Amino acid sequence: MVAPRFAADAMLGRLARWLRVLGFDTTYDASLADPALVRLADAEGRILLTRDRHLLRELRPARAIEVRSDLPLEQLRGILTALDLAPPAELFTRCLVCNAELSPPLPAIEAADSLPPAARGLPGPVRRCASCGRLYWHGSHVRRMRHALERALPGWGEFG
Repeated sequence: MVAPRFAADAMLGRLARWLRVLGFDTTYDASLADPALVRLADAEGRILLTRDRHLLRELRPARAIEVRSDLPLEQLRGILTALDLAPPAELFTRCLVCNAELSPPLPAIEAADSLPPAARGLPGPVRRCASCGRLYWHGSHVRRMRHALERALPGWGEFG
């Protein structure tokens, strides 16, 4: 089964970020007008995620999910449930900012030279976004995000 690809509307930036944490290709551009967003989603075969009923009724995207909750992790749970999605093999494989796939783990020497001094001794892989160059490593933010996922999606996957 091919993983779904998403397009999130301007009201769903935090949901887009959580979908990226789980490895889902999720476009998000708050500056796009609704008609342009629908065209993009339709042209790229993406599922449009929106809270805007008017958009759904008037612009009729080919594939869409109306997001009803105000809370990003509840929104995420709703999407995963609606599409019966399986847990990913690995978290943090996409850039949380620009959506590009992250590089394979950097070699230890390159990683150590790239990280801030306080992060150099942390365990886990260091990856770079191929598009925007941001570095990703397993710091305390990753631990907090994993715990948030465990609370929001009990029994859904291993996030440890």
